[in-house]
This record gives sequence, C-alpha cells and structure tokens, in this order.
Amino acid sequence: PCWASINRGILICDECCSVHRSLGRHISQVRHLKHTPWPPTLLQMVETLYNNGANSIWEHSLLDPASVMSGRRKASPQDKVHPNKAEFIRAKYQMLAFVHRLPCREDDSVTAKDLSKQLHSSVRTGNLETCLRLLSLGAQANFFHPEKGNTPLHVAAKAGQTLQAELLAVYGADPGTQDSNGKTPVDYARQGGHHDLAERLVEIQYELTDRLAFYLCGRKPEHKNGQHFVIPQMADSSLDLSELAKAAKKKLQSLSNHLFEELAMDVYDEVDRRETDAVWLATQNHSTLVTETTVVPFLPVNPEYSSTRNQGRQKLARFNAHEFATLVIDILSDAKRRQQGNPLAGSKENVELILKSISNQHSNESQDNDQPDYDSVASDEDTDLETNAAKSNRQKLRRKDVN
Repeated sequence: PCWASINRGILICDECCSVHRSLGRHISQVRHLKHTPWPPTLLQMVETLYNNGANSIWEHSLLDPASVMSGRRKASPQDKVHPNKAEFIRAKYQMLAFVHRLPCREDDSVTAKDLSKQLHSSVRTGNLETCLRLLSLGAQANFFHPEKGNTPLHVAAKAGQTLQAELLAVYGADPGTQDSNGKTPVDYARQGGHHDLAERLVEIQYELTDRLAFYLCGRKPEHKNGQHFVIPQMADSSLDLSELAKAAKKKLQSLSNHLFEELAMDVYDEVDRRETDAVWLATQNHSTLVTETTVVPFLPVNPEYSSTRNQGRQKLARFNAHEFATLVIDILSDAKRRQQGNPLAGSKENVELILKSISNQHSNESQDNDQPDYDSVASDEDTDLETNAAKSNRQKLRRKDVN
C-alpha cells in the first residue's frame, strides 16, 4: 500500500485509492505515505489503527461465518476495479453496509448521546480502535458532556493521549472549544506538561489556513513564536488592483462568519484535491492505471451540502492558478482579520457572486451560475487545470509574512 485513508485508519493500494478519491473527503481522506508531508503523530495514529485491526470495524458483518453462507463476500484481488472493487468500496465506506449495527431505539438521539459518553470515557486510554468504532457508530467528537462540562478532546489532552487527540481532530473536534471553566484542550495539555501535544493542538486549530498558505508558498507560520498566519502576495500584483478584484474582496469581507467558514472549507477541499491529484499523476504508471475512471476533475458531491454549495465547490476546479491563488490569499487575509476581531460592516452576500467575480477578473466571459447538473459544472475547461498547481504557484508568488 502506498496510500492511507486517514479517517478510516487503513492503508490502501493504488487501485483502491483511485476509488477512494472519487468518494470525496467527507467519506475518505486519502494521503500518500511518502510523497505527501505528514505530521508524525498523525501518521502514527493511522499506523496504530491499521495494526490494531481498524479494517475489521468496516467489515464487521463480513467476519461472521453466516455472511459467507449468504453469499456476501469481500472483493478479491483478482476482481476488476470497475465495477467489482468500486462497488464493494462504496458499500463498505460510503454506505457503511458492514459495520456493527446497534439495536434500534425509538429515540436515535439517546443512542448517539450514549455513544458520545462512551467516547468521552474511552479517550483517556490508548485504545484507539475502540474510539474509532464508537465514532463509526455515530459518537460525536465535539460532544459536550453535560455533567463533566467538557469534550472528549479536553479529556484526551489532560491525559496526554496524543493519538486520541489526532483521531478526534480528524472527526471534527475543535481544539479551541472551551469547557465549563473557560479552558481549552490546549490549556489542559500545557497544564499537564504535555507540551508537544499542546503545540500540535495549536497546529490543528490553524490547519485550514496553514494548508492554504503552504499550498501557495511552501511555508507555514511559526506558531511557537506567536505567528499564526502567513499571507503570500502575488508576484505580479497589478491585476489585483482591478475594480473586479476589489469588488470580489469586498464581497468576501461582507460574508457572515458562517458563510465565510463554509467557503474557506470548500477552498481547503479544493486545495487537497489539486495536491492529491498532482501526487496521483506523478506516481502512477500512465500506460495502465491513469484512465478516465481514476481522474477526479472536481470535488465530488457531498449530500449533506445544498445543491448550490455543491455547484460552487465544483466550479472551484475551473479557476486557473492565478485566479485560485487570488481567492486563497483573500481568504487568508480575511481569516486573520476576523480572528483578530477587526469589525467590518457587512451583509450576507452570496458565495456564488464572489466565486463569479474572482473567476471573471481575467476574463470577460461570464459563467452560468444556475447549471442544474453537477457533472457538467467543471467539464468545460478541464484542459486549463494545472495538476502541478502547487509547484507553479510557488514559482509565481513571492513570500511575505504578515504578523
């Protein structure tokens, strides 16, 4: 295996990875084991889960002898990728067809609450696979325990359970959440003398903006020194002075915090897609493996998002390197402004208008924002995409730290 699925705790081969990538990050977060930078403790977390049988969580019912008798079986190495292996992978990770099912109750929320309480207790130990099993069944990583007055991440940080903290963060736990005493997991890690964990939690807290900055200029802020943002500038900033550029930036600043967060998350996902795509193409045998079925030309649909948001996410793939870099820099700048509490009178502008403004900065051709079909959203200009966008961006941008 050359790849890992971080949130599933498994290692996967090239063939299976081609399917995992098409599922989207909300299903499987893939990363190359050698050609992608890894935080050491995150890699250790995945390896620990893999070595302790995390795969059995996703194949629970298939381990029952009755499954074999009923004809249910795993895809074999000899099976074709499409449709055999692809259908099995989708059933296993997207439909969760083989995970252990709890007895049904009338009130599902009670079950979720019980699972979350079990998770809250389990993270103080080093038993990662138990926590992954609870998360797979519906336990909430950000669950606030009403009696204890804190979250599982507070417990893990206080106990110095670094790998548990990594797992919780992958499933959405927020290192900035305050407990009933106003303390964050970072505070508890520092109080307990777990300084490496505290530093890692700060990195996780700034993961989104760090990833965007690294994509453009290959650098990350030095959080130890209190520097939390690196904001690159375009090497040729003349285009950024246009009225369209100013209008797009103003609309971005006027977004509500909620909509800004959604847009930033979508851009993060697009950065991940572009970088993973570049690694994928660079590491494959082009004569045999790289086919239309292994290409992910734009972000897969996330059914939890609205159709408007999914279409906006897919249109990010149309942005060329300069347009996308402009959007990333504007997001980094505004993220810093918002975190520092600089007020700005604003309204709830439509994210679609911002995307359209930026994509039109260097072209007079407007795009139709009401396309009904996902599959056609990003197909028109696939030839314009640069699979090595990260590398080319770093050559076009000059680094500038802003504190």
